[in-house]
Amino acid sequence: MTTFSVLPNIATVIAERSLPTVTLWNRVEGRPRAERFDRALRAEVRDALWMLTRQWQMAEFQGDDAASPVFAKLQISESPLLKYRPDTHEVEPFDDTVPLEANVERRPLPLTHGRREVSLDIRLLAGRQWLKMLAPPADVRAAFIAKYAIHAPDPDDPADAIYCAHPEAWSSFAAVAGRAMDGVKLLDYLEDPAHHAADGIAGLDVAATDAVAADFVAWFRSLFYQPAKNDAWLPERMEYQFACSAPEGGAEKVLLAEEYFHGHLDWYNLDVDPTARFLGDAAAPAPPAPKPQTVIPTSITFDGMPNTRWWTFEDSRTNFGGIRPDTTDLAKLMLAEFGLTFANDWFLLPYTVKAGTVVRIRGMAVTDVFGDRTWVEAAGRGPDDAWQRWAMFLLNTRGQNNEPADTSLLLLPTAAAVQEGKPLDEVMLVRDEVANMVWGVEKTIPLPTGEGKAGFEAARETRAFFERRAAALPEPLPPAAPIRYDAMSTVAENWIPFIPVHVPGSIRDTQLQRAALLRIIERQLETKVHPRTTLLREGLDALPDALPYFLHEEEVPRAGVVVRQTFQRTRWRDGRAWVWVGVRKQSGRGGASSGLAFDRLVDAEVD
Repeated sequence: MTTFSVLPNIATVIAERSLPTVTLWNRVEGRPRAERFDRALRAEVRDALWMLTRQWQMAEFQGDDAASPVFAKLQISESPLLKYRPDTHEVEPFDDTVPLEANVERRPLPLTHGRREVSLDIRLLAGRQWLKMLAPPADVRAAFIAKYAIHAPDPDDPADAIYCAHPEAWSSFAAVAGRAMDGVKLLDYLEDPAHHAADGIAGLDVAATDAVAADFVAWFRSLFYQPAKNDAWLPERMEYQFACSAPEGGAEKVLLAEEYFHGHLDWYNLDVDPTARFLGDAAAPAPPAPKPQTVIPTSITFDGMPNTRWWTFEDSRTNFGGIRPDTTDLAKLMLAEFGLTFANDWFLLPYTVKAGTVVRIRGMAVTDVFGDRTWVEAAGRGPDDAWQRWAMFLLNTRGQNNEPADTSLLLLPTAAAVQEGKPLDEVMLVRDEVANMVWGVEKTIPLPTGEGKAGFEAARETRAFFERRAAALPEPLPPAAPIRYDAMSTVAENWIPFIPVHVPGSIRDTQLQRAALLRIIERQLETKVHPRTTLLREGLDALPDALPYFLHEEEVPRAGVVVRQTFQRTRWRDGRAWVWVGVRKQSGRGGASSGLAFDRLVDAEVD
């Protein structure tokens, strides 16, 4: 039977704390002495003394927390981006009315291939639009179709193999040849200011036709966003490079994106380059003087945020008790610590910043509820190269000059979301350890119709086309020996070789140069196999002679890379849709084997 201790003077025991069990507790909820718990679970707050007791038990009377801010005074300087430079080309004004992704990633439309017309879908679209805008009579319509005709493939011409080797491409061109107009040919003709759309067409008013032609050219330029002269694409590195600048204190701040290829353009793609200058010796325009602004802080809240007062309950949309972090999972540990320990210690100061601006907080004074003013400095200040410094949304400074950290915030005029079409070109750069070579495997090649096709299937159809042409030649004499000498084995025509060559002026550094295998078919002259994708045809279509193409060796790691060219589309803040051709690059899945072999003895088919 339990024995109860009777204290003769409980007031003295509580004052002297001689019996700790009298003044301690082990649970936060009430412990009723009755058999029913209904009233205790109601947590009634009508008793002021009971409420004060609960607050004392929850240590709400201890002033160990910081005061809450009332208002803050900010000294912020804003500097807009004024200059833009694609790669190492000429500097041009920064245009914030265009999504920065479109301005950086845009590439020319693939309208020709080896001096042959391709992208039939775009050519037909432009031709229909011109005839719709002009609305000519039947005889003039036929004259435009005859003058700007769709190319009719010739199966006897080896140069037309890109059409005739693929049934879907041949049938498409044969169906519209002589029946539809090639609008891109008209656009190419109108590039010369001395040309007129009515040239060679009888029965048209030249002035009225020129007005329609100007609207037609403007329509096509608004439909596809293409580089006017230079773009930011680096073919020798399979990535983009660009820079932009903003005035800063009578000088300028140059921001350089040296390796951009993954399609998500934001502040972390750019670094501050203290050595670059866009304006030369001319002084940069001074940014507007910063104006102090007073803002009212507000507490940061989130769903399921733990409430510090015991008689209120949180919603169940966030279950912090369900977090099971490992000892090495720092992100989850930081999230749990923020939500459970420091949830009510964070405040938000709203400030609106215009896109395309470099913002820097020069000072911030916070006044709390007790009237004390606190000067707050950037948490990421200090030397830029300090290995212990950590900060978010801050720019890195190029070089190891022990310069102070750049604490400015860069807000780029980028799109919220970008839609990506099906691949037009897809190339896989891999290393073949057996053959000791680098290959550019064309996984997807563009057909002349404007669609993509599997590279292996297209290579097989192209080889079959040339084999059919060779079948009409006289049969060679049958072999008399049971074996024959094979100088080199065949490789699928969608495998483009890259061979290492010395960099000019160096005996140690090497680069990868695009080469070509031979298409060896009996009873036919050997010809070089050229790539079909735009990514690997760099320099082949240059006039008057083809140019070599070099690729830096470090751009093809052991895992390989996959480069993909697609149509990109986004909706800008003014409601306009922007469409351009862009490139993405990602890591590959390892090496590959081409099966290339030299100097072999193989069995011969003897009659």
